Amino acid sequence: MFGYENIELSLAYPSAFLVVALILIAGFSYYIYRYTIPQINPRKKILLVILRALGLLILCSIFFEPIINLNQKLILEPLNLVFIDNSRSMTIDYGTNRSEKVKEILNDFSIHASDNSVTFYTFGNSVQKISDDSLDYVDFKDGVTNFEEIFNSVKNSESNIASITLITDGVITSGNNPYYDAINFGIPVFSIGIGDTTKRKDIEIRKVLYNDFIYTETPTNIIASISNNGFGSEIVTATLYENNKLISQQTIKLSDAGIQNISFNYNPGSSGEKKLSVQLSTLKDEFTTANNKQVFYVNVLSNKINVLLLAGSPSADMTFIKNSLKSDENLEINSIVQVSQEKFLDELNYTKLDSTDVFFLIGFPSDRTPEELLNRTIDRISKEKIPYFLTLSPGTSYNRLLKLGSELSFTAPQNMSGFKEVQPYISADQLNNPILKQESKNILDYWNNLPPVIQPNIIFVPRIESKILAQIKFNNTVINSPLILTKNFSGKRSVTVLGGDIWKWKLLMAPKGVGLFDNFIVNSLRWLKADEEQRLVTIKTSKKNYSQGERIEFTAQVFDEALNPVSNSEIKIKINSNKNEYEAVMQSVGSGLYEGSILINETGDFKYSADVFAENKLLGRDDGNFNIGEVDLEMINPVMNYALLSLMAKETNGKFFTPENYSSLFNTLKELNKFSSREKIITSEITLWSDTWMLIFAIILFSIEWFIRKRSGML
Repeated sequence: MFGYENIELSLAYPSAFLVVALILIAGFSYYIYRYTIPQINPRKKILLVILRALGLLILCSIFFEPIINLNQKLILEPLNLVFIDNSRSMTIDYGTNRSEKVKEILNDFSIHASDNSVTFYTFGNSVQKISDDSLDYVDFKDGVTNFEEIFNSVKNSESNIASITLITDGVITSGNNPYYDAINFGIPVFSIGIGDTTKRKDIEIRKVLYNDFIYTETPTNIIASISNNGFGSEIVTATLYENNKLISQQTIKLSDAGIQNISFNYNPGSSGEKKLSVQLSTLKDEFTTANNKQVFYVNVLSNKINVLLLAGSPSADMTFIKNSLKSDENLEINSIVQVSQEKFLDELNYTKLDSTDVFFLIGFPSDRTPEELLNRTIDRISKEKIPYFLTLSPGTSYNRLLKLGSELSFTAPQNMSGFKEVQPYISADQLNNPILKQESKNILDYWNNLPPVIQPNIIFVPRIESKILAQIKFNNTVINSPLILTKNFSGKRSVTVLGGDIWKWKLLMAPKGVGLFDNFIVNSLRWLKADEEQRLVTIKTSKKNYSQGERIEFTAQVFDEALNPVSNSEIKIKINSNKNEYEAVMQSVGSGLYEGSILINETGDFKYSADVFAENKLLGRDDGNFNIGEVDLEMINPVMNYALLSLMAKETNGKFFTPENYSSLFNTLKELNKFSSREKIITSEITLWSDTWMLIFAIILFSIEWFIRKRSGML
């Protein structure tokens, strides 16, 4: 009725009450107009009865809260979506005529489009809908291939999608692998693979390995992995560049095995972000030279990190921690270790204290620690924001330790004598914590089965700004009490182990070849020295190397001096190349986060910077570098990714085709359409009792009644 499948009226109270109310209203309306002064004709009397009854009925309905529920059934016709790879890799020509074959496939699809309810899209940098008439204008100019965007667009669609067809070489150059998204959607994915899987004669830089932390005037190795196919025993030149300046060059003989590593010695002379690149000379008959070069960026720190170990007494914890730190050549390690009331292993030199970048407090302070040493340490932590690592090794004086006050990551409202043995317990949600970073796959199992350490019988309560990295396990029972805490607040960082004898962890793990203890100590140090989160303004690009025609995306975080997010800043990014200047304006998305993007049709190196203001006050600035088009990502891998396309089709009940056998796909899509129609019920409701127009209608009815009464001279 009226295009609706079902119309229902619901009331807040039983309908019987409404029927009674209707009878009473009708009786009352009739009663008051049964006799009138003066007498009026029957028609006018009936009209007045109806007006009064309707007006009162509307007012009465407010108490019953009537709601009209409308159900409408829509038939959603199935749609078959076809996504066309519009990236530059479709122009690779080595006898397969990729672009021509795609055009032929599209021509066939356009013929069958109406029969199979086909809708066309291109994808590359982004997903764009394209009409049947515009298929001839697909230009294959996008700089990247992003499959993730396909399934993001499908996820947000309300259409009845019967199938997805991909016309592509399957090579991902941006975004995530779409395999799991395709499976989770439950929609058949058909793929027409463009190109072939034949490996051509080629040499390629597969990857480049380098240290995360590089320091000025400290030699480090840059290792490049080189593969070749069909060029074994050939001679090539490999060159390392820094900001396009030659740093090192070597002549190498390509391995007959097809894979080898070469190492460059890199000794940066200054600090800052450096653009490095490794490049191979070209060989005759090489299929493509796009993969002969890799560009990457490294951050060079100004000098070595000065680490000071403060220990109340010699201990195994002190020795093991110091040995772990010595494994990092970029650290300058000093120690102040007290052995008696007035005696230290080395002379007490306060210069070490004043020049340190990070403290390691091991059983410190003790009852014998000089007051001046303790006070100067506290001043450097509280006033100069020096980060520290603390372990409650035997001999720690807890009363003196509490002098650090709010600099500690915990409070201790209750102190009892004695110690207990506890094991660490780390939950799965801490697996990606940078302090726990390990190469081992069983990291949680290793951590949760470590030998016990001793913890004082103190009730430790984490401060609100602290985070629990590890809880304690006592008698194989996990207790909601901290063992390892981290704190990062107002530019101050600390890592605290609320226990001692942690050297046992290394003793257990070392025979297994697991560097758990060493990694924990070194990762803690790196986290303590990381200053990214202490900066009030951080502006980044989504990556460092972009393809030509790819949109440059920026993200920013802005905080005030109290580290509260600022969402009303003005951020204009100035971008400079050697030839031109550009500007990108960032928009706030809330919580101190900003985003913006710009499309630059120029290749080369670019620098960007931005001064960030809020209410005409400068909060800070940030800058950086990126590159466009020096390495064409679309031309690096010329081989079709058959494994991805065929597996994705198989796991979604689709099918993989080649340009030679896809003709049967049209019948398959037609069959899918027969069984893919589905119904969609649209439910809506009209809340009569709160509708303003209902009240207005009641007022109009009473007004008409009053007007007729006055015109009739009624009392």
